[in-house]
Amino acid sequence: MSDCVFCGIVAGEIPATIVAESDRAIAIADIAPQAPVHDLVIPKEHIESADLVGAEHAGVVDALILLAQRVVEVEGVRERGYRLVFNVGEDGMMTVGHLHLHVLGGRRMGWPPG
Repeated sequence: MSDCVFCGIVAGEIPATIVAESDRAIAIADIAPQAPVHDLVIPKEHIESADLVGAEHAGVVDALILLAQRVVEVEGVRERGYRLVFNVGEDGMMTVGHLHLHVLGGRRMGWPPG
């Protein structure tokens, strides 16, 4: 999608700090981190949100999880723990209309999230 910032990043048209990449997804550093480690794992295919993932997207979510597993290794937070989050919709604080998985770590996560 031409107006999607994440599609622009995937296409290499918008700069981002790339943490890891696979054939189906890219992981970038969040520009407004909420934890010492805050990366976003983004599918290369444009899907509006987790709410719209369907059978036709077979393999997308597991590709995101597998890349997130690499990210936590690269970032050094696997052993102590981390949080994986999908935000959906306005009340879920989704700010970019492209499916993405937040990887947060580097500190003890509180409850409720935030």
